[in-house]
Amino acid sequence: MRRTRLAASAVAVAAASALALAACGSSTTSSAGGTTASKAPDCAPASLKLTTAGMLTIGTDNPAYEPWFKDNTPSNGQGYEAAMAYAIADKMGFPKDKVTWVVAPFNAVTTGAARNFDFDVNQVSINDERKKAVDFSSGYYDVRQAIVTYKGSPIDGKTSIADLAGAKFGAQIGTTSYKAIVDQIKPTTKPAVYNDNDLAVQALKNKQIDGIVADLPTAFFMSAAQLDNGVIVGQLPSAGAQPEQFGAVLTKGSPLTACVTKAVDALRADGTIDKLVAQWLSAAGAPELK
Repeated sequence: MRRTRLAASAVAVAAASALALAACGSSTTSSAGGTTASKAPDCAPASLKLTTAGMLTIGTDNPAYEPWFKDNTPSNGQGYEAAMAYAIADKMGFPKDKVTWVVAPFNAVTTGAARNFDFDVNQVSINDERKKAVDFSSGYYDVRQAIVTYKGSPIDGKTSIADLAGAKFGAQIGTTSYKAIVDQIKPTTKPAVYNDNDLAVQALKNKQIDGIVADLPTAFFMSAAQLDNGVIVGQLPSAGAQPEQFGAVLTKGSPLTACVTKAVDALRADGTIDKLVAQWLSAAGAPELK
């Protein structure tokens, strides 16, 4: 989906692309969304085919929004995706002074038209349609469902799911957000459904509902741009075996895909991804509800 904070609905996605890479070794599709190397890829920096020799070039859109980036300056390493990009680079053997950033418009990236980077981080959800045009790493962010309300509402300040049972919620019809209300919050009042998120926002403004459930990036957008005094109550825990995920985007058939995936998988295994989520997303006003 387009930067899911700007999307009308959440998308449930499956795993990332299956790749056979001559330069990085053979691989098979993993259930987690990336690749599992049957032969260890040669990911030494000196052996990689890069956009600019000796430098790792990372793309993202302009403007680059918070909390994914800070001050529209990806090179400062602040914000979830900026920090993640540098963490991936470090795992690949590239210190910060060997990383450069370029502007890569979202639509050009997802259609495969942009080729001025080694990989791109831009809140791009992994899905089968996009995998026809581009490669993805394994997922570096599991998209959570979040609850949006307004300051002073009946659910403003609540910290647990149990505290939300008596509230009236709304969500776009047919979405994983609606499913999260029913399956995770289990409110005593039947949730309202809307044809799109804009209608849900209007209902919240009119105080016809107490809160909206949407994917976290969309929740950030709603609270900051669509609502007066909007606040995010919190994130719901991950649910299901295959969460929607953001992945690093590479050109189709890129010899770097297996190496970027290897780096992302290592960051997930060593706890870095969890730490960055806590630092940049929870701190941005989206604590996890218990």
